[in-house]
Amino acid sequence: MPLEAALPPVAERVADLNARHAHHSATQVLDRALTDPLIGRAAMVSSFGADSVVLLHMMSVIDRTTPVLFLDTEMLFPETLDYQRTVADRLRLNVQVIRPDRDVTFLQDPNNRMHAHNPDRCCAFRKDAPLQTALAPFDAWITGRKRFQGGQRAALEFFEADDAGRIKINPLAHWSPDDISDYITNNRLPRHPLVAKGYPSLGCAPCTTRVADGEDQRAGRWRGQDKTECGIHFVNGRFQRAEEAAR
Repeated sequence: MPLEAALPPVAERVADLNARHAHHSATQVLDRALTDPLIGRAAMVSSFGADSVVLLHMMSVIDRTTPVLFLDTEMLFPETLDYQRTVADRLRLNVQVIRPDRDVTFLQDPNNRMHAHNPDRCCAFRKDAPLQTALAPFDAWITGRKRFQGGQRAALEFFEADDAGRIKINPLAHWSPDDISDYITNNRLPRHPLVAKGYPSLGCAPCTTRVADGEDQRAGRWRGQDKTECGIHFVNGRFQRAEEAAR
């Protein structure tokens, strides 16, 4: 990793950061993520999905030169691609578009049907591998994950350690859906066009369905499958699926 080896282990730094910022605001956490030498060089990873514009706007105010990594899996909704360009242009963000290796996708999924029978494998080469490569120069990454999204995110902290020696920062960890909605309204930010059509959580088009009233916001992700996350894990410095990490 780029940070000097003399620094305390990442787990110790994460514990200290969480203790010092337990009651801080999202903007304070984001500012610290971009300026604290104990964190190092950070990039934001954004899907430009339903809630993404909140954190992207905060970034544009604090430091719009920070790299924003946008992963185009080449299976996204056209509306997401249009929205990414609109938001990036309006906020003047430093977006770096990442795509999977097309030779790999052709060999692994020549008919673009892998998602239907092995979604974990599809995520592995369309998302996990290219993101691993893109994150290689960075010491930390910023995400828009929130506790209210449930599942593995229910106990989310502002700062996390991953097994690759990076710090993962979640400035919006404690925000509610109302906080998100109010911020977008108060700052007159553009909303993702699919949210109004029943998509409160967005991923790749083949793996995302509309959500009915009363359902969990992420109920439309991989509906009918035993899968709720892309499953990114670091083991010995490389990405692994959740199932592999458990073996």
